[in-house]
Amino acid sequence: MIGILGGMGTQAGLDFCNKLAVLNRGKSDQKYPLFILYNKSNIPKRPENLNKYYNVLKSLIAGCNLLKKNKCKFIVMPCNTAHYWYDDLQKKVKIPIISMPKEVYFHTKKTCKKNSKIGILCTEATLKTGVYNKYFDKNFKLVSPDQLLQTKSVNKAIKYVKLGKVKEAEKAIKPAINYLMKIKCKKIILGCTELPIAIFAYKSFKKIKKSKIFIDPNLLLANVSMKKYKKY
Repeated sequence: MIGILGGMGTQAGLDFCNKLAVLNRGKSDQKYPLFILYNKSNIPKRPENLNKYYNVLKSLIAGCNLLKKNKCKFIVMPCNTAHYWYDDLQKKVKIPIISMPKEVYFHTKKTCKKNSKIGILCTEATLKTGVYNKYFDKNFKLVSPDQLLQTKSVNKAIKYVKLGKVKEAEKAIKPAINYLMKIKCKKIILGCTELPIAIFAYKSFKKIKKSKIFIDPNLLLANVSMKKYKKY
């Protein structure tokens, strides 16, 4: 059984569950994966609690332990920023936790040449904590929009998705995507689980989607989870 520690935010956890379902579409009910979504929406806000490290860690541990008690074989966290706590969390929880940034890195290594320019769109907290830089900096040039674009485009798009305003989020994120494409990024990591919701919900990104420039960590995590699930 797959354990999903959600609530960071709720839409992102539901998006992950939907992607598990889409990957198995067309199969009988009995062939879909067994999973538990713990929508632990009371986990302290990650960006605002970077300096209160153990407040968040304690809540994440409690969430993972509940999933462990319910017979889950491994755990995923559909939240990029939460992976700032990954190393200490894995030490405290006695079942495997799949690292989303690490899996994105492995995927990029297979699809991009060394030293390629890779764009990332994410929260300021994810940038600040370097959860992707930890893996990418040795082999790739990871680039993000400047502060103005981060504030007016990326942050705004993430906020709109959390408010359920997906169409507004789609419009907000366009300038940041245009910037990363203009500087010839080989791939663009949608490093906040709200962003794929904004981008893939509307047809205006159809042409870019066909170019396969985007990496959706939530979809990638769902694929990795299914491969691991089938081994049990």
